[in-house]
Amino acid sequence: MMPTTLPEPELYLPGTGEPSLRWGIVGPGWIAGEFAQAVRRHTAQKIVAVSSRSRDRAVSFAALHGIGLALDSAEELVNHPDVDVVYVATPQREHLAIGLTAIAAGKHVLIEKPIAMNAAEAQSLADASSAAGVMLMEAMWSRYLPQASVIRRLLDDGVVGQVRGVLADHGQIVANRPGQRHYLPEEGGGALLELGIYLIQLDSMALGTPRGVIAVGGMTETGVDAYSTVVLSHEADAQSTLYTSIVARTPMTAVIAGSEASINIDSCFYAPSSFTLVGPDYSGPTLSWADQTGLKVYDGLSWEATALARFVGEGRNESPVHTLAETVSILATIDEAKAQLGQRLPSVPAEG
Repeated sequence: MMPTTLPEPELYLPGTGEPSLRWGIVGPGWIAGEFAQAVRRHTAQKIVAVSSRSRDRAVSFAALHGIGLALDSAEELVNHPDVDVVYVATPQREHLAIGLTAIAAGKHVLIEKPIAMNAAEAQSLADASSAAGVMLMEAMWSRYLPQASVIRRLLDDGVVGQVRGVLADHGQIVANRPGQRHYLPEEGGGALLELGIYLIQLDSMALGTPRGVIAVGGMTETGVDAYSTVVLSHEADAQSTLYTSIVARTPMTAVIAGSEASINIDSCFYAPSSFTLVGPDYSGPTLSWADQTGLKVYDGLSWEATALARFVGEGRNESPVHTLAETVSILATIDEAKAQLGQRLPSVPAEG
């Protein structure tokens, strides 16, 4: 039966008991800039240091974002006594090494998605953080958005009934310019690891680890997956269809389809957005939800920073809403899909 109201979101609001931690950023690129702005505007966290192999880049980033320390190396940052948490925003091929170095230094660590190049690397990071007793979290910002908590509550309360599957897409046109990491296998390129991870984490949140993976699609001339449709089978006859691409733009919407109701998430489903709960009848009642916090697009990165601080304050070593075991499982699904694509499919011309 359709509810008459929707649950209130769980908000990772600043100043609700979480410690104000001192953060260091490794890798002053675009996403690090968006993260730094969001943290400064919407959290009680303090970014105190940034590092880059290019001192000029570190100094420029520090000046732009009001950061006191501009350092020459990741090693110097992770070992600095004024840093409590290391945010790793480098290319993913560097995530394992920097993450392990930060953990060995006794720091809490937030690593941009994907947390590593594959499931084996992710497991190495998880094992190291567990042994060291420090917080390790993938920066899967989608899990900490207000809408995610409402959707989880609807699923947990059985409002949608039995989840039958997830239908979702994420396609963006990424030009194949010289050095563009999305097209380089050694950089962890390809649609699945860069974009498809958002689809698979949504499926995992709704249905858990799949029991079967089937992937079809096409490869670029550089040897990464250009586009694919991944079909995930789950227990109780649930089946999900997920499409991702770096050579075409798609609506970037998602549906969690259940036996009693469905959740239709608007574009962009992985960012601050809105959704509609619809019943089994086309003419039946619907309930709509929209983010009322006022945080738009990348301001939503602030939620994950406050969440990590809250979890640290609670004495946790991992996120309760996106555990390390689930993080590894999602990458294992991507590993399998990529293996199937690489084994079976011809190359397609890369866009210039």
